[in-house]
Amino acid sequence: MDTSLVLQNLLTPPVLFFFLGVLAVLVRSDLEIPTPLPKLFSLYLLLAIGFKGGLELQHSGVGGQVLPTIGAAVAMSLIVPIYSFLVLRLKLDGFNAAAIAATYGSISAVTFITAETFLESQKLPYDGFMVAALALMESPAIVVGLLLVQLAVPKPGQQRPGPQGMRWGTVLHEAMLNSSVFLLVGSLVIGFLVAANSPHSVEKMLPFTDKLFYGALSFFLLDMGIVAAQRIGDLRRAGAFLIGFSVLMPLFNALVGALIARVLHLAPGNALLFVVLCASASYIAVPAAMRMTVPQANPSLYISTALGLTFPFNIIVGIPLYMQLVNRLLPPIA
Repeated sequence: MDTSLVLQNLLTPPVLFFFLGVLAVLVRSDLEIPTPLPKLFSLYLLLAIGFKGGLELQHSGVGGQVLPTIGAAVAMSLIVPIYSFLVLRLKLDGFNAAAIAATYGSISAVTFITAETFLESQKLPYDGFMVAALALMESPAIVVGLLLVQLAVPKPGQQRPGPQGMRWGTVLHEAMLNSSVFLLVGSLVIGFLVAANSPHSVEKMLPFTDKLFYGALSFFLLDMGIVAAQRIGDLRRAGAFLIGFSVLMPLFNALVGALIARVLHLAPGNALLFVVLCASASYIAVPAAMRMTVPQANPSLYISTALGLTFPFNIIVGIPLYMQLVNRLLPPIA
């Protein structure tokens, strides 16, 4: 592994602020972020990345690699929960296995954004259509997770949720129209339309979507560091099996994603973002859906694995590791 890539990633302000948040919890500092602010910064990051993705999508068009890449991304969000579920059923009951599998089939927008920041530091270009893949990968995993619940074998005394208990209309509404998906897709469409019809308006948005972005990401990762460190206790209680799963499953998904990127002939920047999408895990949208529809599953398991270990692993070590994997597996550009 190229340690220089890891060091370059570790010494960027957003990652250092993540460590600062972790340190605040470990030394028992009273540092805390007021509740409305993390949500506000999360919405800002989604708006900015969606808008910039729409601009780039307008410039690149929807031909060439766009549709095959988006199709492969959606396919991964459908397939990953299935084989994750089979692995998790070795140790867990069906409800917890399905909830965690859905979490790892979905994506982390902040991990994706951190990967974009890493590519910019490496001066590697990437295309805006990858944001469309990001937007479309979150919901399918939720639906697959709920279908897996129907296959779960209940423990004695538990009842399998029936079709009425699942409230499919509510579930699908949450999957397709939750705030993060809605804002991301909406911002993508707005960026696309503005770039096509009102280019002068783009310049007016740049101070907001570009100049503030890096600072907002640093602030958000400071809060994520605090929250992740607070989950360490839950992670210990999850046991060695889930701790191993939290690291090994992202690595396996990254390898599968890199092989798909090779087949699709993606450029290194796009390939890294595709791999990161495959390797990340949701800690916001999917847990919210699972909590509402699968009360039999233990939230401390699927939240602590995704947020307490997979998320920090990916932004600290995973992204540079995946970059090296991409460089090894993709043929050199002539």
